[in-house]
Amino acid sequence: MMGSEEQPVHGLVDGDGRLIAADPALADLHARAGGERGGPLAVPQLAALARLVRRLAIPVSRAVIAADGAEDLDLWVRAKPEGSDVALAIVGWKHRAAAAGLPNIRTSSRDADFVRAEADWTWETDATLRLSSLSAEGMKALDGDTAGPVLGDALTRLFVLEEGPDGGPPLLDALADQKGFEDQRVTLRGSTRRFRLVGVPLIDPTGRLTGFRGGGFAVPDEPEPVLDIPPAANDAKSAFARRLETALRVPIHRIVATAEQIREQDEGPVRADYNAYAGDIAHAGRHLLGLIDDLVDLEAVERADLDVEQEVLDMADLARRASGLLSVRADDKDMRIEQPDLIEKIAAIGDFKRALQVMVNLVGNAVRYGPAASTVRVTTEARGGAVAVIVADQGRGIDPKNQELVFAKFERLGAREPGSGLGLYISRRLARAMGGDIAIESGAGEGARFVFTLPAA
Repeated sequence: MMGSEEQPVHGLVDGDGRLIAADPALADLHARAGGERGGPLAVPQLAALARLVRRLAIPVSRAVIAADGAEDLDLWVRAKPEGSDVALAIVGWKHRAAAAGLPNIRTSSRDADFVRAEADWTWETDATLRLSSLSAEGMKALDGDTAGPVLGDALTRLFVLEEGPDGGPPLLDALADQKGFEDQRVTLRGSTRRFRLVGVPLIDPTGRLTGFRGGGFAVPDEPEPVLDIPPAANDAKSAFARRLETALRVPIHRIVATAEQIREQDEGPVRADYNAYAGDIAHAGRHLLGLIDDLVDLEAVERADLDVEQEVLDMADLARRASGLLSVRADDKDMRIEQPDLIEKIAAIGDFKRALQVMVNLVGNAVRYGPAASTVRVTTEARGGAVAVIVADQGRGIDPKNQELVFAKFERLGAREPGSGLGLYISRRLARAMGGDIAIESGAGEGARFVFTLPAA
C-alpha cells in the first residue's frame, strides 16, 4: 500500500526506537522490512533519523531513500521531538526501479542516506565542490558572527581543509579518485569552529562524478594554538575583512539564501515567474559575493607583508586537481580538459593553497573564453631552475599589445567580458610572491597560452 502524495503518513517512535503507532502505509513498510508490531522501527533510514532528532531535540526535515523489496522508495520525512518520542510525517512515497546494471549508483545513494541520517547536518555539492544543498540544521550550525553559507559557495570558501594522515586533504583526494571520504576535518572560515565531514560520490549513469553527498559532525573545541603573528598586521587585515562582512557579505548571503529557499519551494509551490525571479536574485547575489571574494584577495596580495608558505609541491598533481574542479563547467560547453597523466610528478616550491588558486583561475579562464567543443590542454615541464604549468586554450588568443594589459587591475579586454578584471592580477601577484611568475606565450588567433612558473624543488 502506498501513501498519498498530498496527505502525510504519520508514525510515532518511542525513546527506545520502537514504532508504537503508524498509519497503514508506514506499518506495511515496517512489516515488509522485517519489523514486528510495536517492535523497533525496521526501516534503517527512518530509525536513524529518529535517533538524530532525539539527540538534537529539534525538528528535522529530510529526503530519504529506503529499500522496499526490489525497488527503492523516495520519501520526504518530517520528524519532530514530542517529549521522549519522535513524531514522523512522511510524504512522497514514490517507487522507482532499482538501477539495473548500475549497482554503484544504488550503493552510493543508499550509503549517502545512512551517512546523512546519522549526521548533525547534511550537505550536497556538485562536481566542482560548490554547495548545491544544505539542510536547515547545517544553515544553523554554520551561521555565526561571520557570513553564513549560501548555495553555490565552494566548500573551500566556507572551510579551511585540514590535511589527513596521508598528507593531503581527504576531500581533495576523494575528488581526484572519485571515491568517498570519512574524516575530513575542517575549520569554518572566520571562526574557530571545527567539523568532521563525511561524504560519498554521486555517479551518473555514464560513470561520471556529479558531486558528493554527506553529513557534518561538530568537533569539540580544543585549546587554540598560540600563533606568532604581528598584532598590527593581523589587526589591519581582519579590520578590512570585518568591514566587508558587516557591510556587504552578511546581507548578500541572507538575500541569496532566501532566494534559494524560494527556488527550492521548501514552504510549498510558488508561481513559475516568482521562481524565475528568485533564480535571478540568487545568481546576481552570487556574482556580488564573487566580487567581494576578489576584493578580499586583492587586499591580501597588495599587502607588503603578504605571507606565503614555502613547501614542496607536485605541480602535476595541482594541475590535475584544478582540471578536476573545472570539469563540470567544461562539460557544460562540451569542452575537454587534457591534464597530466596520473603517473606524472614534477616538484616545485610554493604555497599549496595559493598555487591551486592560481591554477584554478588559469584553467577557469581557459574554459570561460575557449569556444564550445574545443580542448583545453594543461601540461607541465621543467625549465632550467623552474617548473612550468602551461594552460592553453583554442580561443581567439591575445594580441601582443594587450598581453600586459590583461594582468592590470580591474582590466578586461572587452566591456562584455565576464568577471571583475582582478583574477589575473591577483594570480600574478601570488605567483611572484612565491618566487615564480605568469606569462603569455601566444598571439592573436593562436589561442591563449598562459605559463605559470615556480622555483623547482
